[in-house]
Amino acid sequence: MTKRVLTFASGPYDRMQALFDGTVELDGYALQPRIIQRPVELFSRMLEHREFDIAEMSLTHCFVLHGKPGFDFVSIPVFPSRMFRHGFIFINRNAGIRSPQDLAGKRIGVQGHQMTAAVWIRGLLRDSLGVNLDSVQWYEGGVNEAGVVGGETMQLRPLHAIDTRQIGKDQTLSDMLASGEIDALIGAFIPRSFGTNQNVVRLFAHPAAVEKSYYQETGIFPIMHGLILRREVFEQNPDIAGLLVQACEQAKQRALQRLAFSGALAVTLPWLMDHVEETHATLGADPWPYGLRRNRPTLEAFGKILHADGFTPEVLKPDDIFVGDSL
Repeated sequence: MTKRVLTFASGPYDRMQALFDGTVELDGYALQPRIIQRPVELFSRMLEHREFDIAEMSLTHCFVLHGKPGFDFVSIPVFPSRMFRHGFIFINRNAGIRSPQDLAGKRIGVQGHQMTAAVWIRGLLRDSLGVNLDSVQWYEGGVNEAGVVGGETMQLRPLHAIDTRQIGKDQTLSDMLASGEIDALIGAFIPRSFGTNQNVVRLFAHPAAVEKSYYQETGIFPIMHGLILRREVFEQNPDIAGLLVQACEQAKQRALQRLAFSGALAVTLPWLMDHVEETHATLGADPWPYGLRRNRPTLEAFGKILHADGFTPEVLKPDDIFVGDSL
């Protein structure tokens, strides 16, 4: 029997490698990988052109676009990208910011207000650190390159008014932070001026310690991206959602086994074994869980942050967003 071919677009992650090379198969289907490094490019191609059958997608868009006209996809509880974000708050040392609370009323750059990294950062600033962001002036634009890939396709706006302005087409937020035209920068990218301009520093000088403390207090390892599947494929065979979760879980487990193999290092990190041991000590033997059961606190927290940010009229529940929870 000929297997149906499905295109599968994702970043070049070790946790997806076994699906890319066919070591792990999706029962009844043949996957054709489309490996794309830049997330916003991948997202915009999926949202604008429906270019793939299965694709990695911003968690913000999984939530906010759920049930909206034109969002012809279902979301799957597989999370290809996760990242703590305390280390992605950069400041100009001359802006008078000595503590997180000093960000109130400042000029803060962000590539896109809706980007999941920025949503998480605003949430941790408000909820964990008590920062009042109501009077912040937001500056949107490219961090290291002028312009933003994805443009209007990716843009989502809060339901309430915020003080937002677009930077010039030839400007970058990195340069503006270095020159003092903005006071701080949040998001997913490290500005090029960090490490090259003495005025650009992290808000938290040792973010890993703060992030571990945050995890121990909240149990949250922030999710950046989920997976989405074309709705017509799902409706033709609803079982595919659960099969996809299970296949991704198998691929991830293979990646974890490779990382733990001490005979030769799996990636070009000299102290990889130290990283693995430290990660397991902090996050457990499976630090990258899929499915709703182990991710419910994280997903529920994200739903609350999106609502507080004004992206949703009510707090959306994970069970209403995701299908195929087979773990």
